[in-house]
Amino acid sequence: MNRFAKQHYWIGMAMVLAAAGTVQAADDLPKADTILDKYVEVTGGKAAYSKLHTETQTGLMDFSAMGLKGKVTSYHSEPDLTLVEINIDGIGKITEGSNGQVAWSLSAMQGPRLKEGSEKSEALLHAQFNGDLRWRDLYSNAETVGVEQVDGKDCYKVVLTPKSGNPITRWYDKNSGLLLKMRVKANSPMGEIEADSVVSEYRKEGDILLPHKIVQKVATMEIGMTVENVQYNLEIPKDKFDVPAEIKALMNKPADK
Repeated sequence: MNRFAKQHYWIGMAMVLAAAGTVQAADDLPKADTILDKYVEVTGGKAAYSKLHTETQTGLMDFSAMGLKGKVTSYHSEPDLTLVEINIDGIGKITEGSNGQVAWSLSAMQGPRLKEGSEKSEALLHAQFNGDLRWRDLYSNAETVGVEQVDGKDCYKVVLTPKSGNPITRWYDKNSGLLLKMRVKANSPMGEIEADSVVSEYRKEGDILLPHKIVQKVATMEIGMTVENVQYNLEIPKDKFDVPAEIKALMNKPADK
């Protein structure tokens, strides 16, 4: 499964460090498909992933700079259904979902919102169940572009180009084969944003090895998430993924002329 996600004054320094960290010539780098397939194998293998049909996950969120905490529950079902419910103390509930065609968000702060453009493409992409296993179906190109360090570990830097939307960059540990970092870029109500996610604390849930800690940086904001519980193949009612009435109202609203 997959899912749900930046400091401008450091850009010049980051470019210098990236150039210094890319120590291998392109001809010496392993192909991206080798790296991506290894990740599947070291986290459980094709056979184990193929047995999964739904995933339910619960965790805690920490908006440290804002002094806020929350709880998150996510539901995922093959082939492309997803629903994420976030309850933030003192703010309220934020719900996001996708049914394979429509991607939406609903919150007390912003109200109902249909996702469009690259934001929609990204949401639909991450809603794909078993995306790591099916990466060849989801991306038109995958390329290993260098070697860089993440938290002191040498990583292969892989750029994945989806069939629709912005490229995604991932960093895989050269030794373990595990994903350590991901960078995505998408349009949002705040304009185009770039988010870096650092993942760690891999532990097994059933036959699958997955990270239990995710730290996402968006501009100057840092959001931490700790996974508490993961359950596979629970029966999730199909209406759980129904588009809310507020979103349907937006879909049925006549376009402005």
